[in-house]
Amino acid sequence: MDVKIDTGWKEVLQSEFCKSYFTEIVNFLKVEKAQGKIIYPPGSLIFNAFNTTPFDKVKVVLLGQDPYHGLGQAHGLCFSVPDGIQFPPSLQNIYKELHDDIGMPIPKSGNLTHWAQQGVFLLNASLTVRAGDPMSHSKIGWAIFTDAVIQIISSQKRNVVFLLWGRFAQEKQILIDANKHHILKAAHPSPLSASNGFFGCRHFSKTNNFLVKDGLDPIDWSV
Repeated sequence: MDVKIDTGWKEVLQSEFCKSYFTEIVNFLKVEKAQGKIIYPPGSLIFNAFNTTPFDKVKVVLLGQDPYHGLGQAHGLCFSVPDGIQFPPSLQNIYKELHDDIGMPIPKSGNLTHWAQQGVFLLNASLTVRAGDPMSHSKIGWAIFTDAVIQIISSQKRNVVFLLWGRFAQEKQILIDANKHHILKAAHPSPLSASNGFFGCRHFSKTNNFLVKDGLDPIDWSV
């Protein structure tokens, strides 16, 4: 697999790419493709989060679980969809909270690339999924890799804001040094749980308050 990622990420992750579990991920994906399975996102976008948010620019980490498994949805940034694709329900709720928190008008696009370009690292715990089959690649080794990514951010950077939405994301808190970083937790924005603590969390304004306090530029949350 030709891993197209920012050179800074390539340096800090080089040892992970050399490990046997990563080779097994690559081989698994090759077999699935040879069998005619459709995998999302397209190969060139599997590491889109790493390409769009260089390691030295990471200020915020937003952790998702699984790429969207519908046609045209996944493009390598968690919760995000390309321009012209209908907003998934969780993203609709994220936009509702953004509006309620900072008064931002509901965007017309679900493409969060503008966030990623400013240092919001939009990481899914699994970087691929089989079309129409949610969580189908969650056990192939991606979690080992993305856990290592979170630990590297925690150990090598300071004052990163981690947004942990839902139980799955909050289980990753053990990988983060809370003495060096800011951790904000809330319910997941999915329709099943958004009313149980996501709505009203005000994580967007809180994130910017932390960044400004640490002498960093706030995020422009417009899309």
